[in-house]
Amino acid sequence: MAYVAVKGGTEAIEESIRRLTFERIQSEEVLEVKAIIAGMRGMVDQVMSESSLYSELLAALAIKQSEGNMEEAVFLLRAHRSTLPRNYYTRVIETDKMFVERRISASFKDIPGGQILGATYDYTHRLMDYDLLSETKDTVLEWLDQYAKENEQIADPSVQADLPKVVDYLRKQNLFPIYEEDDTEPLDVTKRSIQFPTTRSERLQILTRGQTGAVTSLGYAAIRGYGAVHPTVGELRVGMLPLTISDPADQTDDEENDYYIGEIKVTEVESFIPITIKNEKNEEEIEFEIGYGICYGQNETKAIAMSILDQALEHGQKDYPTHDEEFILLHIDSVESSGFISHLKLPHYVTFQSKLDSVRKIKQGAEKHEK
Repeated sequence: MAYVAVKGGTEAIEESIRRLTFERIQSEEVLEVKAIIAGMRGMVDQVMSESSLYSELLAALAIKQSEGNMEEAVFLLRAHRSTLPRNYYTRVIETDKMFVERRISASFKDIPGGQILGATYDYTHRLMDYDLLSETKDTVLEWLDQYAKENEQIADPSVQADLPKVVDYLRKQNLFPIYEEDDTEPLDVTKRSIQFPTTRSERLQILTRGQTGAVTSLGYAAIRGYGAVHPTVGELRVGMLPLTISDPADQTDDEENDYYIGEIKVTEVESFIPITIKNEKNEEEIEFEIGYGICYGQNETKAIAMSILDQALEHGQKDYPTHDEEFILLHIDSVESSGFISHLKLPHYVTFQSKLDSVRKIKQGAEKHEK
């Protein structure tokens, strides 16, 4: 999509920007960035995921600057990301090394290592909590103090490392195929224009940075009948992944000399999706495939929907829009889609007048013909 700069009306544009600042601060209340980071985890995680930039600080700043407009916040952060140098590439991350805060399976009640509910809204009553209207820093500190006393005998009940993957347990029982590792260099969708057909590495990148609502909606459409996909969540994990980079001066590329540079929180989902195949006797039988989803922060609905679309796009076909990679991948990008829709607000004087003149000529010609 090409964007055309609009010239003229400089004073009006500058005043419009000043008015924007006025609308943001006219209440004389200042929304601190640290308050956004502390109290709006879901929004911060969503902006980081759709922007492909892991920085809670910058995501919160973008949210403040855009007054909570998610599309604008993502646009701001992506624009900033494009100016940053890429000095290093991290080592490949093995997600089974995740420091797990939440881990559940909808496929099995008992899984190796156990289920960890962690922090989730899944079991809340969805009733408005009016006590939050009178919440103060003193009441928060009092609650935290009480919570610490109740859990002082537990080192850290919410974090575990090296938990086995559920799918690995099933592979040992020969219920899922074991594939050879594919070390093909992934294509970077931020450095090259997308070309069809795409590789799986490209699809996963576009899905993970896709607009959360769009990915969720299309994943739901796939379940609802456009492709008749109905998965079961084999395993959902939320936790921290450690990041390391190789020593630039180490010619041996020994991982023991790697530098630890930090960690990121992610949500990872492996969905088990039944498919019908024909065996050697030409009889129909059921097998399972795995759909994969991963995204920054705790964004479980998006990760599940991503895993559904991942499997659907692996079997790309034009019969269903949810299996059509061109349809899915070109329409879930928040910056691309919101930018195209928003550009309709810009002047289209010439093109519209041309269309209007064409309509007038046709009508005038029709009137003459009737006479």
